[in-house]
Amino acid sequence: MIALARKYRPKQFADLIVQDHVAAALRGAVAQNRVAHGYLFAGPRGVGKTTAARILAMALNCERRSAAGEPCGECDSCRRIWGGAVNLDVVELDAASNRGVDDARDLRERAMYAASTEAGFKVYIVDEAHMLTREAWNALLKILEEPPSRVVFVFATTEPQKIAQSAAPILSRLQRFDFRRIGPHAIVERLKHVLAAEGLAADEDALHLIAKSADGGMRDGLSLLDQVLSFGEGPVTVARVREVLGLIPDELYGEMLRLVAERDAPAVFALVDRLTEAGADLGEFVSGAGETLRAVLVVGMGGEPEGLTEGLQGLVRRYAPALPPPDVVRMLTVLSETEVPLRTSGNMRLAVEVLLLRWAMMSRTVELEEVIRALGGGTGEGGRGTSGAGRTAAAPVQLRDAAPSPGTPPVPRPTSPVPEQGSLTLDRLRALWPRVVADARAQSQLLGALLAATEVAAVEGTTVTIRLLEDNAVHAQGIERQRDALVQLVGRYLTVPARVAFAGPASGAAPRPRPVRLTEDAARAERLTQLRASDASLNAAVDALDLELLE
Repeated sequence: MIALARKYRPKQFADLIVQDHVAAALRGAVAQNRVAHGYLFAGPRGVGKTTAARILAMALNCERRSAAGEPCGECDSCRRIWGGAVNLDVVELDAASNRGVDDARDLRERAMYAASTEAGFKVYIVDEAHMLTREAWNALLKILEEPPSRVVFVFATTEPQKIAQSAAPILSRLQRFDFRRIGPHAIVERLKHVLAAEGLAADEDALHLIAKSADGGMRDGLSLLDQVLSFGEGPVTVARVREVLGLIPDELYGEMLRLVAERDAPAVFALVDRLTEAGADLGEFVSGAGETLRAVLVVGMGGEPEGLTEGLQGLVRRYAPALPPPDVVRMLTVLSETEVPLRTSGNMRLAVEVLLLRWAMMSRTVELEEVIRALGGGTGEGGRGTSGAGRTAAAPVQLRDAAPSPGTPPVPRPTSPVPEQGSLTLDRLRALWPRVVADARAQSQLLGALLAATEVAAVEGTTVTIRLLEDNAVHAQGIERQRDALVQLVGRYLTVPARVAFAGPASGAAPRPRPVRLTEDAARAERLTQLRASDASLNAAVDALDLELLE
């Protein structure tokens, strides 16, 4: 019995699935007699590269070729080429076992002979072409540059980058066609067509599972279907496909969604135990978990997930409301960051448990508007409402619960953004200087850092003298450039306009240690401080609920 992948191999360009761009170009080249002497077919395995090469050979040697360039598929020449039988004019070589320079020289010498028919072509199909050695490519370079009449070379490869590395000059002698990966829907439709021709039945979900396992390869999809059909009789069911292919049941992905949504961290160990007891591939489970979370994200964004069984779609819709899109995005980010360590881990079970624990214990995103509404802050100075002028649109802010404290105090009223103005005196300005520095930090990190290394030295009339605490020329120049901004900051607390002068460090003053280099943690803390300073409602909510604000 012929395998389905061979029995239902396309016989015409029009039968190639998804590769319309390749089919149209080759068909047109044959019809217009503009066939190139060399082609490079590149793409994933099982998407039709060798099949397209055979169809091209059939079309070039077909006795009843159509005007559009399609082979008839029924003449003796077409049948022999399609079936892979011995043919003087069409030679298929496997470069994995014929990769040396001697093999290339033999191919070059054979190509010098004319086709067996006057109107025919000699076609050489070299599969796995990336396996050819550099010396073999060099031996073929001359004949590819100046080929004999009516000779066509077709090189098929899954790794064209290797050819570019070992034989870059070859690429300029060939026309390259990139074959696309075949989508699950196209594979399912083809499987339905094959099953109808065979007089067999299959569940829709079962075909989706096979298409998903095929990973974009039509040949793999047909081979998997053949494997499932040989397992037993009757319709192809989901249970049968899972049993034959060793796929992970939907309920285990549903359990993963439950423990993440309910933050049931202890259940992680029981889930991984079930996976290992069933002999499941943990790497496959992690990949499927990522696809399941992606489906949750699609549902959360108002979309429709595709490629899932009906049972898994129901589980995704059930838990999607408990997993907001921002949380799912963060989980997928954690997965992408740990994907490589997971694959190379010496203890895969531990790595998977840690990943699931991170998902289950991850802090949740809370809408700021909901927090303010829960606090009753819809009016007043601390909460201006959602429609007031200047109100910032509610954005998701990540709030992590801190240790609860008894007797939570009422929400404090934020201080007025307009500072109290007063007279210009040395004592008053020195007392206000920390507030001036804080205002500067909220306005500019650079200005705040510069003022943190200064002090008020003197007040004479309306002139305020600011003294540097260390002898640093760069610091002095930076302060000088920020003079106008500093005048405005100081002027907020004064009833009279003031001037600012700068002085170097006092003589005999102990040198201050140079500021440490700004770290990522310090920069993050600075940004969060600015966030609280810019939103009085958020500041009040954090203090009232004893929350820790994270980025």
